[in-house]
Amino acid sequence: MPNPPSVTCRGAEFRWGSRTYVMGIINATTDSFSGDGLAGDLAAAVEQAGRFVADGADIIDIGAESTRPGHRPVSAEEELERLLPVLEAVRRAVGVPISVDTSKAMVAREAVRRGADIINDIWGFQADPEMAPVAAASGVPVVLMHNRAGAEYRDLIAEVLTGLRQSIDLALAAGIPPDRIIVDPGIGFGKTKEQNLDVLARLEELKSLGFPLLLGTSRKSVIGYVLDLPVTERLEGTAATVALGIAHGADIVRVHDVRQMVRVARMADAIVRRAAGGPG
Repeated sequence: MPNPPSVTCRGAEFRWGSRTYVMGIINATTDSFSGDGLAGDLAAAVEQAGRFVADGADIIDIGAESTRPGHRPVSAEEELERLLPVLEAVRRAVGVPISVDTSKAMVAREAVRRGADIINDIWGFQADPEMAPVAAASGVPVVLMHNRAGAEYRDLIAEVLTGLRQSIDLALAAGIPPDRIIVDPGIGFGKTKEQNLDVLARLEELKSLGFPLLLGTSRKSVIGYVLDLPVTERLEGTAATVALGIAHGADIVRVHDVRQMVRVARMADAIVRRAAGGPG
């Protein structure tokens, strides 16, 4: 299958298939599952973003609402109150594209107005009916993640594909060009630990959708499940999922430990893509 067409975002060209791109996570929350929530510490956010870019991050992803199991939902107003100061501070500090991790149209609209370059929706436009038209009007690339309330499946991969197609259809119907759509299988969302492993093992089947694939496994509970390790000790497990994810078709990896995962991605690319991880 040919690679999806490239897309340019804040002057950076993403040429899918040429190498793996790395997205570094900044949590502007108080209750991140990984224990790295910055809770409004602007200096720490700017320092982290600068370090991520120096370590090779291609994208910075900022979220202001925890999505861990049992998290407390927050209003759009509270999410914006947390997000905007961090977004604006990071935007002034770094030149790489910034993604905003939100499922609320109101938050996405204001974030793009304040400098965000990508909308990353963990509900794939299926939570807020205004998200698709807002994203279309913004003109920025979007990440559509597979998610669902329960983990009951008759045919796991077929149903993940169906869910992603539904999100893609919402995006296309709203007028978002196909070259601005990225899909994410949603590791850790609406799936049991075993189902997460199944998705990872069959990741390349999702390439049939014809869109770039983002993979977010960093420090997640499936790694703790396999290795029986706390979130602070999941670096090597994350590295394994990143390397194998790239081998199975991941185009972007979303990670907490940027320096280490950039090295993993470059090594995996040297094998899988016969590329040394140079500029895309």
